[in-house]
Amino acid sequence: MAASSKSLPMAAMGSYDSTLPFKAIGLDVVIIGDDNKDSVAQLINKFANGGYAALFIEEVLFSEFSAVVDEINNASDMCIIPVPNQSGSIGVGLSSIRKSVERAVCMGI
Repeated sequence: MAASSKSLPMAAMGSYDSTLPFKAIGLDVVIIGDDNKDSVAQLINKFANGGYAALFIEEVLFSEFSAVVDEINNASDMCIIPVPNQSGSIGVGLSSIRKSVERAVCMGI
């Protein structure tokens, strides 16, 4: 990938507590609650189509919307990164990294 002087935007999606640190460092943040949980798939697609470089998403949402995440990972350059919430990790992040490494190794063959 060629170096560019223009950086691409990044975003975070999840509960208020899990996204607050991302807002503090200037990322675009979408707080997900019971009232807007049905729009998560649309929001992921919006970020992917909007030229975002990375989307940090709460692990619970990452696993619940794994079909959409897999679709975006296969069709877009945006990196979707699961992050734990204030209750701690459920192991989704490590599993995601393992899948990404396996996919990268297979592509090199």
